[in-house]
Order: sequence, then C-alpha cells, then structure tokens
Amino acid sequence: MPVTSRTTGPVLWSVDARGVATVVLNRPEVGNAYDGELIQGLHDALDAIGHATGLRAVVIKGNGKHFQAGADLKWIDAVRTASAETSIRASRATADAVQRLNLAPLPTIALVHGACFGGGTGLVAACDVVIAADTAVFSIAEVRWGLTAAIIIPQLNDAIGVRMMRRYALTGERFDATEACRMGLVHRVVPHGELGAEGERIVSHVLENGPAAVAETKRQILASAWSHLDEAAWTSIVEGHAAMRQSAEAAEGLASFAEKRAANWSPRRS
Repeated sequence: MPVTSRTTGPVLWSVDARGVATVVLNRPEVGNAYDGELIQGLHDALDAIGHATGLRAVVIKGNGKHFQAGADLKWIDAVRTASAETSIRASRATADAVQRLNLAPLPTIALVHGACFGGGTGLVAACDVVIAADTAVFSIAEVRWGLTAAIIIPQLNDAIGVRMMRRYALTGERFDATEACRMGLVHRVVPHGELGAEGERIVSHVLENGPAAVAETKRQILASAWSHLDEAAWTSIVEGHAAMRQSAEAAEGLASFAEKRAANWSPRRS
C-alpha cells in the first residue's frame, strides 16, 4: 500500500507497510499546547491517513517533554477577543477533531508522557487504548481559567464516568497516572522507556483481528455512548463552549494566567 507522511509542521504523520498510522503532536516548545494550526493539523492528518488503503490502527503521541498540555492560552485569548462567529468556528474545529478521532472506524492507541492537561485528556478519552508513562500527570483544569471543557465532556464521560467528572472537572486538580488508570482514563501504566514497546504490543493484538469486525464492534460500542450525539446536541455544546470563552470570567482567568497572579475569585487574592 502507498505510504503517506508529513515530517514538518504542528502535526506529523506516517503510515507503515502494515497499515499502522503514527500521528505525532509537534509543538514541543509549548508542550504541544493546541492552537488553530495544531487543530487543523489533526484534521489534515486524519484526512490523509483516512485515504491510505488497508489502514488498521492509529497511534498518537507527542514530541518533547509532554504529550499535550492543553490549550495555548495566548491563542485562546486571541480567539476570545475576536467575533462570536470566530469563537464558534474555533470551538467547532476543536470539537470535530476530537470527535473524528473518537468515531474513527479502527483502533486508536494513545501513548502518554509528561503533561496531559485539558484538551489532552479529551484526546486520550477519544482513543480506544491509552498507555501512560508512570510519570505522566493529568488534569481537566479549564475552570481554573474561567473556561469550560464542554466539547470534551462527552468523551470524558465515556472514559471515566460522570461521578469522576464531577470531581476532576470541577476541582481542576491534577492527578497522576496511577489515578488515571484507576478511574479508567488510562488502561495501563508503564515506565517511560517502555511506552513504545507497550504500544507495539497492543498494535500486534489489533493486527490479529478482522478489520471489518473491529470496525463494526467499535460502532456498536459507541452507539450507546455518551459521545454518540446528534448534530443539535453537538451544536449546543459547541456554542456554549464558545460563549464561555468570550465571558468576563474567561477574560479575568486568562489575564491572571498571563500576569502570573491569582484570579479575582481565588481566596489567594484576599
């Protein structure tokens, strides 16, 4: 089968002779924080590998010290001060990238190291199998900056359940790989040096299975999932996400981040 690849840009990809695609988040200088270009890069990667014949699995990982450290808050602040239509487009593009990964009709495997914050947790929740290094750290911390994780809540509800979301998405606290595994966000924790080998072990199992049977099994599983939403429900989530980004609370939260101070709602300000 023809092999397609991209070796530069915010998202890299390649497809090997087995039909295994590797997608690499590639903004290591900012912990692979997502902005408009990285989100478009994810769409481009999914478009490209989707046209490869005989595709069997997708492995997603991050370059540098971290898997994916959430949103680039400088980009978020720029979107916040743009028009409502621009904000909605940004939310829609982000939501669609995660949901495309979620609904992909083949197994997806995430290899997580370093920070996996905010949108990073949505990406891994959208994957079928998640392997984490024992030093990985997670959080769903959008509320800390006056924002909301709305567009990844459906996938996270599928992964860890409403009860865990009510804790971690409301407190914004960080949790380690062991806790991520206990709650179901991660399937297996290994030493950092064994991430690649463990990913290969999972891929080897996938390649033993009938591709059509795998696709149909995944479709049936997702048919009863939280994230299996109709267009009206997705539109409501996207619009709510975009509106919160443009709120006065988000303006204060993002300013507190940029100015390295506590937000005005924090007891540390008193």
